[in-house]
Amino acid sequence: MNKEELKAFLDVKVEEYNSSNFIATDPISIPHQFSNPKDIEISAFLIAIIAWGNRKAILKSGEKMLKIMDYSPYDFIMNHSPSDLKACDGFVHRTFNATDLNFFLNRLQQLYQSHDSLEDFLLNNHKTGQLQLTLHHFKHNFFSIPHEKRTEKHLSDPLKNSAAKRLNMFLRWLVRKDKNGVDFGIWKQIKPKELSCPLDVHSGRVARKLGLLNRQQTDAKAVKELDTKLRQLDPQDPVKYDFALFGLGVFEQF
Repeated sequence: MNKEELKAFLDVKVEEYNSSNFIATDPISIPHQFSNPKDIEISAFLIAIIAWGNRKAILKSGEKMLKIMDYSPYDFIMNHSPSDLKACDGFVHRTFNATDLNFFLNRLQQLYQSHDSLEDFLLNNHKTGQLQLTLHHFKHNFFSIPHEKRTEKHLSDPLKNSAAKRLNMFLRWLVRKDKNGVDFGIWKQIKPKELSCPLDVHSGRVARKLGLLNRQQTDAKAVKELDTKLRQLDPQDPVKYDFALFGLGVFEQF
């Protein structure tokens, strides 16, 4: 396919998979249970952090986290006491366990005590066009207080050549907004054109078959290469093609 044919093909797939019909089986269904922006960003962040592996298992673990927070994420984050965190005992999702969840909940409480939103904290010193650098600083700042070393692995760092799929997915959810109602678009300080594609094994395989990606490793360099190609197809909203790449890979085994 030439560039025009490829764009037309992918645009059709975006419309097919960027649909509310797919919310129920996707991790984004967890924050879709809320209308308050702070509930949305907290639940979106936590479910994105554990969004790897079997999707049914991810949703099951997401519901467990919501139950721990009494289905009121912002209120829980702001008001929980150490005794409330006993509810985390026994929590495990793959390598993310109760120790990790305890730290994340406590750290979020500290952040919201000094920042109006997670957006404000993440975007401290953000410069337009340097979002992956911003994610690097976000991880550094998030772990700037005492913590178990093992917990660091649950936030990726693009400057260490990670594709940072889950963080880029989280940003897509909160920054993008269109008529289809999947992504929330509640964060306004980042433009959709700055976003990077949440690259994983499935989307990477499809991207390579379509000639959008040559690099074989699924890493930060591959994300940069794919971003360049997708921005040629839609400079203002390149990561809308995540829907197409994901749908083709997971649902169509393209």
